[in-house]
Amino acid sequence: MAATLTDVARQAGVALSTASRAYSDPARLGPGTLRKVLTAAQELGYNPVAARPTAASPQGATVAVVVPDIAHPLFGVFVKAAQAAGRHRHTTVVLADTDFRPEREREVITQLRDRADGLLLCTPWLETDELLELCGSTPVVLVNREAPGADCVLTDTADGVRQACEHLAALGHRRLAYVQGERRSRLNRERVELARTAAKEAGLDLVPLGWQAQTYEGGKAAAASVLATGATAVLTHNDPMALGVVAGARALGARVPEDLSVVGVDGIPFAEIAQPALTTVAVPMERAGGEAIDLLELSLGGARATPRTVTLPTQLVVRDTTGPAPHAS
Repeated sequence: MAATLTDVARQAGVALSTASRAYSDPARLGPGTLRKVLTAAQELGYNPVAARPTAASPQGATVAVVVPDIAHPLFGVFVKAAQAAGRHRHTTVVLADTDFRPEREREVITQLRDRADGLLLCTPWLETDELLELCGSTPVVLVNREAPGADCVLTDTADGVRQACEHLAALGHRRLAYVQGERRSRLNRERVELARTAAKEAGLDLVPLGWQAQTYEGGKAAAASVLATGATAVLTHNDPMALGVVAGARALGARVPEDLSVVGVDGIPFAEIAQPALTTVAVPMERAGGEAIDLLELSLGGARATPRTVTLPTQLVVRDTTGPAPHAS
């Protein structure tokens, strides 16, 4: 069996990403490290040109998965899927949680870029240019972030939000409140604009509310503001916030969905078992975890020729928190 780059890295006593740099960016390595890698390659008979087309899943690699909050159910689903895909390929997946803090994200990436063979950054908070600069030559896949020149896994949330707005308009709703996530969140800014566009196309009057913590408690705190708008429906940044709005609205005497229809975004497992069950835009994060590992493995094995972007569909799942607008009954 022909020697692989993983064999070379093991023989030289360096990380797989370091061995890869010996061929892709040798100037980044010190003379001693470069000599060790090339000597190991020569001893093993490793041929980088011959190996590149067929390598796809180097065994023994370590991939660092970075998420904003492991306690969020959707990120938990993503991480489990990535770990399962990694086990199938004999890849070790390690986890880092940034707690929704850009400064922590910067610190984590800096710590991991030279220790892991590849990075998988899910819903990052830092700006794209800084992210790619921090990663350097370490292979990286971005999830929920599009960046020219990088492998990306995206979800078509725009279509899901469009489905939600059309669903509410068909039920007779005309005024839609939108509960934002945190001010520093790039994803929040993107979803606000998606909601504006989709609401306008559906003939809905959108009322964006202020920033809130992207949690159940944040949604609950926003419930009074939602009711004060006079809107008969509300769309929230994510599902935990939607569940909070339901609880807060009911505590204030509003009925869901008779007085207020509520739609979340994410499709977390708890949405289906909540009382009432939550209508939500389901985002396929389980599939995203597998796709992201696939893309990263191609880079680690040297088979990636040009950056790829994979876009996954979303789907509105209608449950018990949406119904006809009060005036339409």
